[in-house]
Amino acid sequence: MSAELISILVLVAVFAIATTRSINMGALAFAAAFAVGELAADLDADGIFAGFPGDLFVVLVGVTYLFAIARANGTTDWLVHASIRLVGGRIALIPWVMFVITGALTAIGAVSPAAVAIVAPIALSFAARYGISPLLMGAMVVHGAQGGGFSPISIYGSIVNGIVERENLPGNEIALFLASLVANVLIAGVVFVLFGGLKLARHRTAESDDDSSGPAAEEGSTRLDAPRTATLFALLTLVVAVLVFDLDAGLTAITLAVLISAVWPDTSRKAVGAIAWPTVLLICGVLTYVGVLEEMGTIKWAGEGVGGIGVPLLAALLLCYIGAIVSAFASSVGIMGALIPLAVPFLAQGEIGAVGMIAALAVSATVVDVSPFSTNGALVLAAAPDVDRERFFRQLMVYGGVVVAVVPAAAWLVLVVPGFG
Repeated sequence: MSAELISILVLVAVFAIATTRSINMGALAFAAAFAVGELAADLDADGIFAGFPGDLFVVLVGVTYLFAIARANGTTDWLVHASIRLVGGRIALIPWVMFVITGALTAIGAVSPAAVAIVAPIALSFAARYGISPLLMGAMVVHGAQGGGFSPISIYGSIVNGIVERENLPGNEIALFLASLVANVLIAGVVFVLFGGLKLARHRTAESDDDSSGPAAEEGSTRLDAPRTATLFALLTLVVAVLVFDLDAGLTAITLAVLISAVWPDTSRKAVGAIAWPTVLLICGVLTYVGVLEEMGTIKWAGEGVGGIGVPLLAALLLCYIGAIVSAFASSVGIMGALIPLAVPFLAQGEIGAVGMIAALAVSATVVDVSPFSTNGALVLAAAPDVDRERFFRQLMVYGGVVVAVVPAAAWLVLVVPGFG
């Protein structure tokens, strides 16, 4: 049995054990990375740790730390009240507002995880406050980010169009953007209907909601005091730092959180405990194992095996599925960067339209970012307040699995089979 096949079977075993034994999957994945890396791939510790997502670790810790402070000092309560007033109390509009905001951020150049890191904690606070399904709200944020993610001036769009140009393939920037936008709008619409969006249309907050009784009102949750003002300024600074100055979202967030904690330690002290440490362990462990798979060539091995199939349409479908499955655990753009060149040989035969194939790969590899193992899904999982995280994790995993199973086939049928491009 080849080392590549062994590594895939071990990954399946990790999922099975974590699901049936309620063990943190990240801890299992670290153990699996050690065993497979040492025994099957002959990697030393440096080779195994090469896949550790240090940047994602800092993003998860920094962003959840900053927003834990915002929750502790009442800033998120203030944001909820202010935003509800802006939509006239129409709760059903809130998920779509979050979809549009996140999509606009990525369309004008924000990296998708940065946009989700900014919007998700606020969106999930709305969900907790007004009884909106956290799965619905999280999915709307992620699909919004991907909906705008392939505009001609976006990060994803620029990278993919650059790969297409480098490989001398025919491309269409607008078609790529519209394919991703339409796909994510349709998926968001289905999610909205299935997870209670229509029921929200029958509910509306009253203007007196700001004066309602309860702990938030008793603490003056709608009044801007000094800590809340400083926290709002910190959140605005995070947005500007990430979108304008291209600074790292995690490092910026943790720096701002430390500054606020230094000035108001009483309200910020418990925020460290509110960082989603089990989620950090889970995501970092799984991605470290995926890094071992990449280091030992398992992903390339699978892609080349598919690329060698003599039936172009079948090969195209399998590449879409590989892009979706692997991207659920790894970098979406990185996967497209690997798969597009693999598609070149059968695209050169002229039986498959290049424009449609590239769009199908882009859609397949990005809509699955709702998976809790992807950066965006992990941010949603970490940002959700007052939820059973194990249950929410399973919901995201099941939803991500459904997306992986359905969307690549749909994208292939609509974009590849007709032969666009």
